[in-house]
Amino acid sequence: VQLQASGGGLAQPGGSLRLSCAASGRTISSLVMGWFRQAPGKEREFVASINRISGSAFYVDSVKGRFTISRDSNENSVYLQMNSLKSEDTAVYYCAASRRNSATMPVVDYWGQGTLVTVSS
Repeated sequence: VQLQASGGGLAQPGGSLRLSCAASGRTISSLVMGWFRQAPGKEREFVASINRISGSAFYVDSVKGRFTISRDSNENSVYLQMNSLKSEDTAVYYCAASRRNSATMPVVDYWGQGTLVTVSS
């Protein structure tokens, strides 16, 4: 499975960005899809996931109410809509996929390349 992330860039505090992740080699309906991020000097952390069966979403507390994960099976893609961005959201964001049905994705089988999100005025 190859994951291609895109959509990062520079946003002002309070602004929005939308990340995309296009999958190839396997249908995303058979995988739990999610996003992780790694801020400078910090460990990579889980951000959000979407269940492969129900489509229900799960978020880390720090982004609840601001970020929305979604998927498009026809496009075999996953998205992360990020609103009300804060400086602490600055990080490299990674698309991820897991064959294990766990919302927090403790085991990731496939990683995409990162896309940088910078939130700054």
